[in-house]
Amino acid sequence: MESPRLSIRARLLMVALLATLLPALLALLRFQDDRRAQVAADGQRLAALAQAQAEDLRQRILATTQLQFGLARASVLVQPDRTACSAFLSEVREAHPQYTGILTINPDGRLFCDSLRSGRELDLNDRGYFQRARSSSEAVVLEPAFGRLTGRAVLQVAYPVRTPDASLRFVLLASLDLARAMRPAVQPTAGRRLLLLDDNGQVLAVSPADGTGLQGGMQLAGTPLGQFAAASREAGTTEVVMPDGQRHVWARADVRALAPAGLRVLAGAPEATIVAAADQRFRRDAAWYAAFAAALFLTVWWMAERAIRRPIARMTGMAGRLASGDLQARVDGPLPRGELGTLATALNQAAAALQAQRTDIGALHARLSQSQRLEAVGQLTGGVAHDFNNLLTVVLGHADLLAGDRLDAAQRRQALHMLIGAAERGAVLTRQLLAYARQQPLAPSAVDVNQLVMAIHPMLQRTLGEHIEIAVDGAPQLWPAMVDATQLESALLNLCLNARDAMPSGGRLTLHTSRLTLQPGDADLPAGDYVRLRVSDTGSGIAADDLQRVFEPFFTTKEKGKGTGLGLAMVYGFVRQSGGQIGISSEPGHGTTVQLDLPRASSPVAAATALPPAAVRGGHETLLVVEDDELVRLLASAELQALGYRVVEAANGVDALRLIEQGQAFDLLFTDVIMPGGLSGRELADAARRLRPGLPVLFTSGYTEDAFAQPGRPDAGLPLLPKPYRRAELARAVRAALERPPG
Repeated sequence: MESPRLSIRARLLMVALLATLLPALLALLRFQDDRRAQVAADGQRLAALAQAQAEDLRQRILATTQLQFGLARASVLVQPDRTACSAFLSEVREAHPQYTGILTINPDGRLFCDSLRSGRELDLNDRGYFQRARSSSEAVVLEPAFGRLTGRAVLQVAYPVRTPDASLRFVLLASLDLARAMRPAVQPTAGRRLLLLDDNGQVLAVSPADGTGLQGGMQLAGTPLGQFAAASREAGTTEVVMPDGQRHVWARADVRALAPAGLRVLAGAPEATIVAAADQRFRRDAAWYAAFAAALFLTVWWMAERAIRRPIARMTGMAGRLASGDLQARVDGPLPRGELGTLATALNQAAAALQAQRTDIGALHARLSQSQRLEAVGQLTGGVAHDFNNLLTVVLGHADLLAGDRLDAAQRRQALHMLIGAAERGAVLTRQLLAYARQQPLAPSAVDVNQLVMAIHPMLQRTLGEHIEIAVDGAPQLWPAMVDATQLESALLNLCLNARDAMPSGGRLTLHTSRLTLQPGDADLPAGDYVRLRVSDTGSGIAADDLQRVFEPFFTTKEKGKGTGLGLAMVYGFVRQSGGQIGISSEPGHGTTVQLDLPRASSPVAAATALPPAAVRGGHETLLVVEDDELVRLLASAELQALGYRVVEAANGVDALRLIEQGQAFDLLFTDVIMPGGLSGRELADAARRLRPGLPVLFTSGYTEDAFAQPGRPDAGLPLLPKPYRRAELARAVRAALERPPG
């Protein structure tokens, strides 16, 4: 099939687009070159900064050695007067604030005097610098460390003072403040940092101390930055992602001269700061490019408007009339020349053929749409119709029995109870469907799963049939589960019914409970304690391809009309909403196992207390009943009148509002929520309360309460009586609404 050709306007716009790509590409290439150049240039500046700092440290160490050389010849240091010695060293330290302390150590490792005049008795034999100074022939011993008292990073410069016979007289120790030493005379450019490490990768000093996530005492060994620092004592540069998530450029100084001190000096800066100028130029170029492209596109658009759109306006108008159903539409003459004229002629020819085809196409579309809708709804209605047909069979059968005269009083009461039970089962099924559609909120509480399984066991025996053997294996001392008991019972019943359908010729159903403790990473659940409920059958199993889809809504492996495909989807949603997880395993011919992992409850199971039902009371008030369904309205009115109330009826919200505006007296507004006529129950209640503040209102609806969790739902403080309801439920709801304090 020949591909469609581009229109003239599209071709012009394509040319304009290609024309704008070249400057965009050039701007992008320039931006990349600028960024690389900025990174390289700033890397050199960082290297110079680091090298200058390394040289400054070397000079400070040299100056310290020279100072110690001079101090070693002071007579006060060799005299036994500790006080005079400490006073002398204190004066020296005040004159040289770059040292946190200066002290002398006797050959036996005992502290003799110090600049802090502490008078402490310290044994320094365990200090590495002292051991090296005492036994080494080095002129000076260097060791970076953190002060045990001050916690500050210092470079211990130990100068062994010896007698003429080379025996140790004392060790003169000066603690060089590394944080102070790392403060350059000229502050680095904003964003740049100086970093001082020891050979073990420990951070000694950072200047300035903010902005990188680095701090003194931090261990960088094994990190990318620490590996870069330890790789060599020669100069180098690299890029590293810092703990704050930013990419930094780091330069390493040549510290071979500092090797005896075990120091390494780095300088770094955020890459974003380095390339800021390049980014600014790119933004400027991008703005220029956008303006150029906009001007070019506007020019092309204007030319296309005059040269193309106006000549084809009549054709588009004719096509629009065709699309709206006017099959008599044609392009009037004179027709344009060139390819536009050819197009106009073709349109006129096509219009005639379209007039004949439209009827057939419409009919075909209608049949196709109907088929798709029926197929989509069929999966759901099949299973629902099956359940409702069973209920209707019960209703019709007992209705026939009641219509006859062959039943005694006891049998009639039994038939009535069966009718009521079937109606209640239909209401439960309706609520389950609505709950699935709206994800009804759960009411979790501490539940004894073993007790729940044993409570449902007799019902399962009756429901599944004698051909199914049921085995219960409950774990002793099972934890309580935090779950909605009613929904868990429904989910368990659903799984057991699925198992029954998989064993038409009989088999074994096993319900097993156990305790489960998950560690972090064990499953797609938070670590903690869980209660596991496993349902296993010996049925036909599920094919591997279908096993991956069993939790999808409307997917079912059963025959048409045998299920809705909502069962496992509802169980899945309930378990996940409860904070647990569900899993399934199956092998064709060997059965299926479904396991539910439910969170453990932090509180024990509450003792069940049977509360006596509230007494059914009527009254003598006047009620305004608003219901669009005539049968429901007549039934509600009859029930209320039987309870002693006076009833005023309205078929819709408009009629009810008219009665209110006319001054109709009543004590309670009992209204349906969703009604035709342009006025919903919520809107009616709002209007009635504006006219009569404090008016009691009782809503009723065939939807679940959660179905109104959306704009237009009844106020959360106003009661809702869900349909279907019994007389006792109606009586209690009306009395509660009437006796509720106004507000």
